[in-house]
Formats: sequence, structure tokens, C-alpha cells
Amino acid sequence: MLIYKKEIWVCAEIYSTIHVLSFSLQGKKKYDFSRKSERTTISHIAMLILGVRIQRPFFAPSRCCLRIRCNFSTSSSPLQAPQHVEEDCVDFLPWLRQKAGEEISSVLSVGKSIHGRSLFACKPIHAGDCILKVPYRMQLAPDNLLPSISSLLGDDVTNVAKLALVILMHQKLGQASEWAPYISCLPPVSEMHSTIFWSDEELKMIKISSLYQETLKHKAQIEKDFSSIKHILEHFPEFFEEVTLDKFKHAYTLVESRGWISTRGVSMIPFADFLNHDGFSETDVLSDDFQQVSEVIADQNYAPGDEVLIRYGKFSNARLLLDFGFILLCNKYDQVKVEVNVPEHDHLRSIKLDLLERHTTPVLKDDNALSLGNGFMVMKVKSSNGKGKGIPQSLRAFARVLCCTSPQELQELAMEARQNDGRLARIPLKNRGKELQAHQFLLSRFNHIIENYNSLIQFVIRDSCSVSLGKDARRVEIAQDLLNGELRILKSASAWLKNYCETLKNKR
Repeated sequence: MLIYKKEIWVCAEIYSTIHVLSFSLQGKKKYDFSRKSERTTISHIAMLILGVRIQRPFFAPSRCCLRIRCNFSTSSSPLQAPQHVEEDCVDFLPWLRQKAGEEISSVLSVGKSIHGRSLFACKPIHAGDCILKVPYRMQLAPDNLLPSISSLLGDDVTNVAKLALVILMHQKLGQASEWAPYISCLPPVSEMHSTIFWSDEELKMIKISSLYQETLKHKAQIEKDFSSIKHILEHFPEFFEEVTLDKFKHAYTLVESRGWISTRGVSMIPFADFLNHDGFSETDVLSDDFQQVSEVIADQNYAPGDEVLIRYGKFSNARLLLDFGFILLCNKYDQVKVEVNVPEHDHLRSIKLDLLERHTTPVLKDDNALSLGNGFMVMKVKSSNGKGKGIPQSLRAFARVLCCTSPQELQELAMEARQNDGRLARIPLKNRGKELQAHQFLLSRFNHIIENYNSLIQFVIRDSCSVSLGKDARRVEIAQDLLNGELRILKSASAWLKNYCETLKNKR
């Protein structure tokens, strides 16, 4: 079954949003209500909705995200001073002001860093300042489709596919389109490095990562969405005569990487989508349905010339690469999927599976919208001597259940779960030998995965000079950085497990 689910970050982000828009308990202003650009009421604040990136339609279970792009790494090149790119936006900025009928931002200018087009402060900016406002009427959404086209679309056509059609239509119209200055600013395929665009040979470089399977799933989903609108392409040749799957994929990915969930379904917000990502930023795009505007509130001070950044979400590198085509060399939200299964030959397999299903919260998806199946998302363990934060308790519980060799042991775990919070095997086993066995199993599993990662990384390195194989040099570098980042996580977990096992041995 296909699920298309909006990712709402309110649970995770509502505190930081209110923190910026209200007074702190100490009386320090986080939002200056005396300024005209920031004046609002408490009821108005309540209507501000945190902007979220669109949800990828995955096969159940799965989900999607919010967007950002700074500090990304496809190389270790040092930062360079921004270069003005007025020639790229000579038509865009005047068009934006004229069409909006008001100033979108008086403190931001368009420039270019090593990461591409960006927004920079042209005046001093203070934390709490509203630095950008884009009216809803200046945003592209599915309702921008001609009624004659919309009326022929089935219920199975997603908002992403609809907005992709809007882009394709205006691309065909060229300079005759009222949105031409904005459409011309959208990146071409050659500048997009989402794994959706990687060749089969390039994808082999990341085959060990969960991103590989997610990419294949998403490619299949795009093909399915293409099939659902194919009759539209044939019915309106004046707009879509030359549209192929590849062109649709490009438009589709533009929407996914630059669109935001809105009351109109999905919206692309000109100018705001020039903002790059910083995983440490607390700045988000807010939607104000009361004033029909999307706005950005600065979370820190910026001096003229500083690049202004927002946060797309707390995403792993796999998620960033799939959705936006970049990764972060130092990503505190990075994680790795580790698969563990009950062996087919285990004589207690059916009992264990039933017990896990009844007492364990199903681990089906993670915060990065990557489907997990029987996998567990592991994050970096900061200290081998700590409590092992980063290794999911559900994974350790799974190992404890796996190492049970009698129905009685399983019954004892079930009883313990009922007497506590209902979760299975979340505390160390009373039998220290069994506890050691469970974690030795995990240690062995992690070390095996580490060996596989090392082998694949060496293969990618040896193969990196073979341009003749049709691999993009930049993507080769991205693949290496992705794998090395996931390898660091696996090694940190292995080090903790090794230390934990040694501690258990000593106590025996």
C-alpha cells in the first residue's frame, strides 16, 4: 500500500519556534513586538506553522522531510568569499518585487558561495528579525495548474506530481510564462546530485548503505507517478509534447528538494529556496495563514556579507543525499541502518517473533523517512565508556530475545515486560552470561558490517580514477564521504559493545 504522509515537525520544533517568537522566562526578548515588521499578537503566533519539506511518497511504511543545504560536503575545499551573481538574477529580483507588489526582503541579497547560489546579509541582522516574507500569491502550488488539466487528474496523482506538471508547463512556455524569471533560476539536472540521478554503476558504490534500496524504491515511485499523468502529457501536447520520464524526474525532484508543505498541498517559495542548510541553525520557514505569507525569522546575528542559513531538518547524510544531493562531513544527525533477523533455523523462531510483535514497539521507520523493515537506526556513540547512547535500546532488546534458548526464558522476559512498561528486554538480563552472549552477538554483527564497509570503500577508492566507467568524479567523492561517515558510526558502536562485553567478563 502506498502512503503519502506529511511530515510535521511541530512535536520536535514547537519549543524552539515559540522560544524565538515569545519572551523568555527571564524577560529577555526573543522577538521584538515593538518593530512593525515583527508586530503580532499571541493568537497570531499560534497561527504560525513551521514550514516543513515535502513528504516523499514511499511504500509503507515510510515518510519524508524539511530542507537545508549549508556546510554540505562533496569536497574538503575551504570556504570562499561570496561572489555576487547579479547576472544570474538580473530578471528575477525586479520581477519578484513587481509581482509581489512589496519588498520581499530589505536585508538579504543573492550571492554565490562554493555551494552555489545563496542568500547573504546586506545589512546587519539581529536574532528575532523577520528577514524575509513571501506572500502566498508568489508561491507555486498544484492549484496553479490550469483547471482543464486538473479536472483530468485522478485521485492517485500526488501533489508533488501535480506541481511537477506546473513546472514543466512553464518551462515549455519559456519567456511567455509569467513565472519565467523564477523557472530560469531553477538548477539543471547537471547541477543536481540526488542519488535519483545516479547511474547504475554509480549506485553500486553505495550498495551497502540503506540509501541504495531507498533510491531504487523512490525511482520506482517516480515512474509510477509518471504513469499516472501520462494521459495528461498526450492530451496537452502544446505544454507537454516533449516531456519524457527523465524530464519529469527532473521536475519532480525540483519540487521534492525545494518545496514545502503548505495549506495548498505543496508550495515552492521563490527567493526563500535560495537559503542553504546548516544543521546547527534554529531558523525555519514559517507559514502564517492569517496574513497569507511565509516568513523567516533569524535565530542569530549576521553581519553584512555573512551567509544566512536555515535548517531543513535533523537529517542523516543518506536522507540529505537522496533529497537534496549533498552530505555533511560532520553531521551530528547521521545514522546507519543495521539489520538483524531471527534465523530461520531457530527452533523458537515463531515464539520469538510473536513475542517481539506483542511487546516491542515496531521499528518500521526512522526520523529520516527511510523505511527500516527489520533494521535499527544506529547513531554515533560518543564514548565507549558511557551508557551506549546511539545504539537503540530496541536493538539490544532484540539481541537479548535472540539469545534465549528455552520457552521459559522467553516467558520470563514477557512477564518482566508486563510488570514494567510493556517493552521487552529493556534492562540487562539477570543471567550475566546470557547478557554477555547477547552483546557479543551484536559485536560480531557490527564487526562483520564494518569489514564489508571497509571492502567497499577500498573498491571505490581503487575505482575512483576510472572516469571511463561513466562515473561522475563528484559523485565518487560523495560516495566515499557517505560510506566513511557511516563507517565511523559503526566503529563507535563496536567500540562501546567491546567495552561493555569486557566489563561483563570482569564482573563474572
